[in-house]
Amino acid sequence: MNEAATPLQRFFRVLVTVGPGALWLFLFVLLPTLLVLLASFLTRGPYGELTLPLGLHNYARLLNPLYLEVFANSLLLGLLTTLLSLLLGYPLAFYLARHPRRDLLLFLLLLPFLTNFLIRVYTWLVLLQREGLLNALLGALGLGPFSFYPSFFAVLLATVYTFLPFFVLPLYAAVERLDWQLLEAAYDLGARPVQAFFQAVLPQTYPGLFAGSVLVFIPAMGTFVVADLLGAGRVVLIGNLIQQQFGVTRDWAFGAALSVFLMAFVLLALYLYARLQGERGLQDLV
Repeated sequence: MNEAATPLQRFFRVLVTVGPGALWLFLFVLLPTLLVLLASFLTRGPYGELTLPLGLHNYARLLNPLYLEVFANSLLLGLLTTLLSLLLGYPLAFYLARHPRRDLLLFLLLLPFLTNFLIRVYTWLVLLQREGLLNALLGALGLGPFSFYPSFFAVLLATVYTFLPFFVLPLYAAVERLDWQLLEAAYDLGARPVQAFFQAVLPQTYPGLFAGSVLVFIPAMGTFVVADLLGAGRVVLIGNLIQQQFGVTRDWAFGAALSVFLMAFVLLALYLYARLQGERGLQDLV
């Protein structure tokens, strides 16, 4: 029999197995996050560099009504995107789960991801502009033309299109695990179709609903490419604001404060999700 490993041998085994992943997470996740957090307390220099003194002045700027309005627009976009994804994705997940060719339909659902993200957004620009296909179809019906682009509506439509699969996939996984005998039992006990759905079906899909909502709401709030292209400067979200601070404005300190604020909001959403769904819910989300 082999002798028990010494503490040094156990440490070496842990270092070999866990060490590379831990080093990767430290260098590319934890360290950049700590640097952004530090930068959020620094001051913008005359040439855009980060200088002393340290303070909370960057966070105090977040109380400016202009920035609060930008955050409100981002929050509204996230909520509307999640709500529309729910209305569209819930019946779609059931349709996919019950369809005999669901493998093909799932492939078609994921097919747009094989195309570059910018190309897909530019496609919506072509469709929604005043001389685009949508106005041409409406014109054939004697309607329009309408100014779909640039607008918040165009940004919302493209955002829903972009993140809808992220809602459907976890919900589809939950629907596939449904115990349909509970639905039959509800009918046997005299429940009407609507009552049977809310009592026997909907509770079983809660994990997929919560996971899909988190996976849609968080990236929808932080998106900036869609608003840049389809908003054309008229729709400014917190992602656009962060991009401007690290780009044209060169106010890295304030941009870092905005990033930390957005990360804190995301962590709060994940915390609420964990409280509602428990540890198992986080495991399903991952």
